[in-house]
This record gives sequence, structure tokens and C-alpha cells, in this order.
Amino acid sequence: MSHNAELIAVGTELLLGNIANTDAQMLSKGLSALGINVFYHTVVGDNPERLKAAVALAKTRADIIITTGGLGPTCDDLTKNVLAECFGKKLVYDEESAARIRAYFDRLHTNRPMTENNLQQAYLPEGCTILSNDWGTAPGCAFEADGVHVIMLPGPPSECAPMFEHRAAPYLRSLSDGTIASRTLRIFGMGESSVEARLRDRMNSMQNPTLAPYAKTGEVELRITAKADTLGEAQALIAPVEKELCEMFGPLVYGADVDSLEQVVAMHLKLKGLTLGCAESCTGGLAAKRMTDLPGASAVFDFGAVTYSNAMKAKALGIDPGLIEEHGAVSEQVARAMAEGVRAFSGSDVGIGITGVAGPDGGTEDKPVGTVYIGLADGKETRVQLHRLDSKTRGRDMIRMFAASRAFDMLRRYLEDTSAG
Repeated sequence: MSHNAELIAVGTELLLGNIANTDAQMLSKGLSALGINVFYHTVVGDNPERLKAAVALAKTRADIIITTGGLGPTCDDLTKNVLAECFGKKLVYDEESAARIRAYFDRLHTNRPMTENNLQQAYLPEGCTILSNDWGTAPGCAFEADGVHVIMLPGPPSECAPMFEHRAAPYLRSLSDGTIASRTLRIFGMGESSVEARLRDRMNSMQNPTLAPYAKTGEVELRITAKADTLGEAQALIAPVEKELCEMFGPLVYGADVDSLEQVVAMHLKLKGLTLGCAESCTGGLAAKRMTDLPGASAVFDFGAVTYSNAMKAKALGIDPGLIEEHGAVSEQVARAMAEGVRAFSGSDVGIGITGVAGPDGGTEDKPVGTVYIGLADGKETRVQLHRLDSKTRGRDMIRMFAASRAFDMLRRYLEDTSAG
């Protein structure tokens, strides 16, 4: 049986825009991986009547309701009270939850006594499954009533995410017969509409497994989801579809169940025993930042330099000022020299140079905003790519992001070449 879920985020601060509803994004991805449909997101303020109305509507169109927020100790934390009333349940005091709350304060707030209002978090709907919170104070809970499964989770993302993964997800898996497995392919270099157009007929004909595209910033995810009696059987259903997609999109597929282009680049560098140095101009160090955001990046990333001015390109990278004068800082020749220069300076196995016009000003007829040159040098050869990024639909930040991603994709393809390294 396929389940349909509705997410209800509770908190006036969400409606005021003081914080972003990142819980909804996390939960939607997690529920999709479990094969649970999410058709509606609702945000409601700290108002009992409006929350009752939101729950009443959700009951008509979902068999799983997941709430986030409103489980804390203050007077505006009303989610449990309202949900219990909506489903005709009493709130009862759970001593084990109270003990966990006391222990939390004893452990982390030794110099600050716990106020008694914190114990209101230990009141939970009668007969519920208690979802213990090892990441905060407010326990979550789950119960079934009126043909609907209700799950309440705390609002802070640092609590909500692990509570979903370790508490709610196992509960939800128990609702379904068999096992659900998924596999996500990442595509760079083709937009969502083009990907969907190639796959539309195929997706419409599929029942088990299913295939769904998801647009990411500059990328597309293709998620294959299968249901079977066992995990092995579900994975066996996924495997031929994955093979078909990899053959269809070829090198545009840069990985399966991976997080980013830079993660894949780091994996390839590590496998080949290579290191990387980056010289950046228009991207302002973004490529280096994305690399060093990765845990363990020091094993493969040696050096990053933002040589923004022409003088620094000459002084730090040893580029002949005459070369810049003749061809311009945004040119094939300078990108080549930047890649070679940073490799020589850092002693890295591979050097990347990025130079371009991020805008909004600085473009010319020959080199409009969005023009980016990327150089790659390995000591044997140097290759350069020219990219014309759309400046009309992509502002300065997006051009910089795409330029860094294009550099990573260029490096990824180079490293996947069996002759590389």
C-alpha cells in the first residue's frame, strides 16, 4: 500500500520569515526515499484554532501527518495539546521521558537548575509510541487514530533530522509490507526539462521500480525507487534501470548516491594518489572552499589562491604581464598560465585555473558577462575549456557557482580517463 503524507510545520517564526523551514526539505527527501508520497506542506503559526483547522484538512487528504515544532516547554508550544484534542487522546505524564529531561539538564546545564515548565514536555498522548530524543529535551511521539498515523517531531533541525532518521523512519518502515530501496544518480551538464523530455515515456510506463527527476542547483537527480520482499530483491529491480540510465546519459552521470561533484573529484584524486592546487579569479576562492568543506580534503587538496588582480596573477603565479596585456586576463592563454603556475608553485599533481567575467559589469562584445575559461595542467599537457554561461538568467553568484562546478566537472572527467594519473 502506498502512503500519502502531509507535513505541518508549527511556528509563527516560520510565517514571519525569521527562520527557514529546512525541516520540510529534509523530511520530504527522507520520505521520498521511503517510498512515501508527500503532496502537501503546511505552515501554521502558534495558534490552536488555525492548527486544528490545518489538521482537520490534512486528515482528509493524507494517511500520515508529520508535525514539526511546538513540543517545547513554553506556553506557545501547543502542538501536542492540539493534536491530542484533534484525535481524542488524553495527555499522560511519562516518568521515563521526565527522567531523560532531568538527565539532559544535569549533563549539559550543571550551573543552571531546570525549571519545572520543562517537564510539560514529558506529557504525551496516551498509548503513543514515544520517540526518545537523544539530541535535545522534547521527546517526539507516534500514534494511529481515525485511520491516520501521526508523528510529532521537534522543530530545531539539529534535533529533527536525527529524530527522523533514527526514530521516525523505522516506525514508518514498519507500516509497509516488504522493503523499499532507492538509488540516486547525479547528472551535471543537462537541465531538468531536457532530462525529463528524454525520460517522460519511460517514467510513465514504470510501476516498480519508479523513476523521478529532481532539479538541483545546476544539476539533476534521478531517483530510482523499488519495493520488494527483501532489500536484495529491491536492489535487483533497480540495477537494470540504473544501467540503462548510465548508458543513456553517458558521462553526464557523475555518480550514484553521492553528494556533489567535488566529493567525486576528491574520491578520484584519493584513488589515484594525486593532489590538487587551484588558482581562481572570478570564482573568488569558491572552488577551494567547496573542496575544503569536504572532511579529509587535506589528503588531496594542497593549495588555493585567489589571484584577482592582474598584478597578483603575475606576482603569485609567475604569469608574464605581457601575456595578460596582449590577451586580457579573461583568455585561454591566461587560464592556461594560471593552471600551470599554481601547479608549479604548490607542487600539486594537477593545477586548475579559473578566470572569467562574473558581472554584472566588465563584459565586452567579445567577452560578455558569463565568459569563463578553465585551465587544467598536469605537467604533461594543459587543456583549456571556454564556457559561455547565461548571464540573463544567472546573476553574479550563479555564474561563480557554475564556473566552479564546470571546473570540477572538467577535472572529474579528466580523472575518470584511464590515462589520467
